[in-house]
Amino acid sequence: MKIIRSQTPLRLGLAGGGTDINLYCDKYTGYVLNATISLHIHCTLIERNDNKIIFDSPDTEGFAEYESKEHLENDGRLDIFKSIYNRIVKDFTQEPLSFSLHTYSDVPSGSGLGSSSTLVVGVIKAFVEWLNLPLGEYEIAKLAYEIEREDMGIVGGAQDQYAATFGGFNFMEFYDQKRVIVNPLRIKNWIASELESRIVLYFTNITREAKDIEEHKKGKLGGGKSLEAMHAIKQDAIDMKEALFRARFDTLAAILNKSWQSKKIISEIVSNDELERIYHLAMQNGAYSGKTSGAGAGGFMFFFVDPTKKYNLIKALNKEQGYVQDFSFTKEGAKSWRI
Repeated sequence: MKIIRSQTPLRLGLAGGGTDINLYCDKYTGYVLNATISLHIHCTLIERNDNKIIFDSPDTEGFAEYESKEHLENDGRLDIFKSIYNRIVKDFTQEPLSFSLHTYSDVPSGSGLGSSSTLVVGVIKAFVEWLNLPLGEYEIAKLAYEIEREDMGIVGGAQDQYAATFGGFNFMEFYDQKRVIVNPLRIKNWIASELESRIVLYFTNITREAKDIEEHKKGKLGGGKSLEAMHAIKQDAIDMKEALFRARFDTLAAILNKSWQSKKIISEIVSNDELERIYHLAMQNGAYSGKTSGAGAGGFMFFFVDPTKKYNLIKALNKEQGYVQDFSFTKEGAKSWRI
């Protein structure tokens, strides 16, 4: 019996998020700066010989069992797993498979750290290891994008699939959502460590559907202030990359604040009273700037703070309904291995 495991990192969206949506990048080109962190999607795939397929997602209380066949119909139960399986069979095996698939995430769904797309990448990576599929990093990320955005019709960008696959600090160029260039950034270790010491990652305990927010944003990008704000966010990715290389941490904090203000111009549902309250609480307790990671409206927020004031900020945030999450930046993308 073959057992395969995969571990796939979540990402922190530093700048440029949203410019990877097709309505924008197909016309203007998108730039995104992100980095993977030490929070993961975990996957175990166990080969079976009883013509059964079992999907198990205990952290979302999801479980489904089917007879093995070439195509599984979506029925509202872990459809994302079925969509991945259907593409693997269609594109590679052309025959049914029998296995059990078990996954869980280190963070809640709807967190703003790219968990849905990271899950897709992690499951694909397990299949690649099991079936010895000839897929490199770009191919895995592209397949994950197609499953989520095309096969399932989930609205969103493309940065998460590439971040999860490649890992590390990356500056990504989106000429359209299928023509992507990932530029790995060789950030010095001390700069990454200093950045960690200056960031507080806080889960707001507000979960939301990123696709709903992205759908609302798409309706705002026809022109006017929303489009101008998206252009500004794109420039922020360029500026933050340069500031990161030069270790200009005060500049990084200023760009982060600028991006948060631009993000709220694009769509009024990106923020809400609770997020604004948390933001101002953080500012009153030593933070320089902050924003949500991902689409917005909830999930994780992160704040830049003087390291000497970090403890006080953590203490203040942990009195709220959410919690501060420890993390470190990672260099590895999705990985898999056999037991």
